[in-house]
Amino acid sequence: MDVESVLISAVLAGDTDLVRILLHEHSDSDYVDAAFCLAVRMHAGRIAQLLLQYGADSGQSGPEDLIPLSEAVDSGSPALFEALLDHEIRGRYPETELLEARDLARRWHETGVEAELQRRTGSRDALVRTQVQDDEYNSVDEWTLGGMTVRDGHGAILTYVEELLGVRTSFEDLMDRALTHADQNHPTWGRVTRLLAGRRDQATWTAAAALRTHPDPPRRLFGAEVLRCTHLLDWSDEDAFAGPALDMFTDWSAEETDLAVLTEVLVALGEHIDHRAEVALLPHVGHPDARVRRAVAQGFSEWSSPPAFSGDARTALLRLMTDPDAVVRKTACRVVAEGRDHDPVFADAMAAVLDDTDRVVQLAAVYGLALHDDERCVEAARLLGPPQRGSLEEEGYLDAVWRYAWRRDGLWTS
Repeated sequence: MDVESVLISAVLAGDTDLVRILLHEHSDSDYVDAAFCLAVRMHAGRIAQLLLQYGADSGQSGPEDLIPLSEAVDSGSPALFEALLDHEIRGRYPETELLEARDLARRWHETGVEAELQRRTGSRDALVRTQVQDDEYNSVDEWTLGGMTVRDGHGAILTYVEELLGVRTSFEDLMDRALTHADQNHPTWGRVTRLLAGRRDQATWTAAAALRTHPDPPRRLFGAEVLRCTHLLDWSDEDAFAGPALDMFTDWSAEETDLAVLTEVLVALGEHIDHRAEVALLPHVGHPDARVRRAVAQGFSEWSSPPAFSGDARTALLRLMTDPDAVVRKTACRVVAEGRDHDPVFADAMAAVLDDTDRVVQLAAVYGLALHDDERCVEAARLLGPPQRGSLEEEGYLDAVWRYAWRRDGLWTS
């Protein structure tokens, strides 16, 4: 197979999944660099970022290979804009061009994609709106009118440029920017919350904490995420916000009524290694909403550091491994798999879900049995067959079985 031509064809077709598979199986800088330049010219930001992750050297790009920052701003794709400002080529753009990009992004954001598209095209036709994936984690709305297609990620682009320029935008302005979309999966929301959390100062903490009692759920959600990430992204030895965060989220979890906010609060609790966090998680094990139960299941993962789970946590995890929701079952299996508690009751519980109706749950159980040195993982893995092409998750689960077999046969010592 001519991998280079297949990769170029996949980029031209915008086939992100095929690009990922090809890069995973055949990574070679000779053609990955060329594919990156092509993805940029095609405004395929998600593919461009993927190529960078797999070793594309953006520094090899010539002036003719890149597009002006203004063109990237007009596209409305944060993924494309950030790919153009990869660390290898960021210095090529003078401050004047960054300032122009900031002003252009602000105009798009403040005017709104719909109004700006109508102004630019002069078309009175109905706009066509679809939701698309902009990068690995975030989705945006894509608008088409009069032959022009634009994504609505200008708020994220504006925030990124301000950060590069050293502009300190106020908490209130950034919050309003994020709440334009009020969607945790939108890049503007993610860029803003990470930026505020990265400040790690008392003023930002106080402003976010004050939102806990706000009557508007999206504002409570915004505040909760900023607080959660302030602690999560603090890698200093002091970790000054760990105690206040745990205190706040413990109380908050008992009174929050909005599902999205409650889920965020429980996720935050799961990031603390403290008995109070476990106590606060336990009442929500049987919550009727699967999103909440997923957060609870994941929250017990930090309790893998002690020799064994507490009795209540063990009971909860065994219950969650049989949950009606497949993601909850998979998450609970992973938590049990990666914990230090190798009580046989857990191995038997994982063996019991080897015939689960969901393949990923089966794989998580196989993975857990392998990590618990349980021979039953070998036959179960054989029955499941090889991993699906391009699935790193499946490969990781099944690799654990291979490592177990090596340990069992004395060929693997670490």
